[in-house]
Amino acid sequence: MAFKVIAFESTPNPNALKVVLDRSPGPEPRSYRLPPDSTDDPLGSALMAIPGVHNILIHDGWIAVGKTPDATWPPIKAEIRRVLRDAAEP
Repeated sequence: MAFKVIAFESTPNPNALKVVLDRSPGPEPRSYRLPPDSTDDPLGSALMAIPGVHNILIHDGWIAVGKTPDATWPPIKAEIRRVLRDAAEP
């Protein structure tokens, strides 16, 4: 079942964004700083594979996404929406 993005919220860090979801993306909070760290988590792997994404924190009802300084938010947001729309039930 897909996740719906309720809102993208800015943070004090211009390279970080909070993604508010319609429901929790899993039973346990988890974070990834390197793509290999997320290999056992399909949602984490898909988010880490987005070009420009540097790190993620998946929490209850939201996901924090960090980007590289040279990346821009519009294409990352579009890919986040796509990944979450295509996500399977955790």
